[in-house]
Amino acid sequence: MAYIDYYKILGVNKNANQDEIKKAYRKLARKYHPDLNPNDDTVKQKFQQISEAYEVLGDKEKRKKYDKYGENWKHADEYEKAGYGGQQQQGQQFYQNFGDFFSGSRSQGNFSGGDFGGFSDFFESMFGGSGGSRRQSGFRGNDLQAEMELNLTDVMQSHKQTLTINGKKIRITIPAGLEDGQTIKISGYGSPGANGGPNGDLYITFSINNNTNFNRDGSNLYSTVNTDFYTAVLGGTTTIDTLDGKARIKIKPGTQPGTKMRLKGKGFPKYKNEQSKGDLIITIQVKIPTKLSDKEKQLFEELKNVHQS
Repeated sequence: MAYIDYYKILGVNKNANQDEIKKAYRKLARKYHPDLNPNDDTVKQKFQQISEAYEVLGDKEKRKKYDKYGENWKHADEYEKAGYGGQQQQGQQFYQNFGDFFSGSRSQGNFSGGDFGGFSDFFESMFGGSGGSRRQSGFRGNDLQAEMELNLTDVMQSHKQTLTINGKKIRITIPAGLEDGQTIKISGYGSPGANGGPNGDLYITFSINNNTNFNRDGSNLYSTVNTDFYTAVLGGTTTIDTLDGKARIKIKPGTQPGTKMRLKGKGFPKYKNEQSKGDLIITIQVKIPTKLSDKEKQLFEELKNVHQS
């Protein structure tokens, strides 16, 4: 089986850290995404190679196995149980372990038509069968990694979108309440399995762009509301923005700058439960007048004297 250089595919060296690998993948994935090149089969194949490379190198444990066993990294546990070393050592170590058995058996005439008898079971369990083996073991296909960018308002409600994966269109549900950086698994949409094995899975990581004036923390939203000095002192009402429109709130007399108010159920939908929402927490900022008329200054002086008396 030809060696696939995943480092070369992503354009990074073998000493690259995980952040450098992720950055390289994102750059290439944007360039070669099938949705941007719908009629180019070469681009689709390139995107599949990039996704496969990142599926391995983007995972620390898989990367260790790949560095040691190359394209056969999936069988690392089997090799190590049998006592084999890395990719460069497998042939030499295999001969050292079993060379005498083969040479001795051949000289004694213990083989017939290349059949290794009971020993062939070992080959089949290790390598899925070879040559004239009687049965083969299927291997699961590689998992694929993909990224999808959405606006925050896109995940206020669950909805469906059609994606192109490996040249095939699939329709998936985007759950309400997705978090930035969250990954969901689409079973069976990874690379095809080998020898009748199952397909891998597709993992989609979502990048959520906040296109609102709110800060988000889970299902809670945060914002700052300005009110004038007189309303803060005397009390009153003010109109604020919420995620689903305008709302009027009461300002208590003597409200201090930095006062927080919680509006229950005015936050962001909870994950996979858009009927249940978090809260909107607002911070009151008081606008102190800066340009006062002589009359206003006089009135404030009078107020000051009344307060101090």
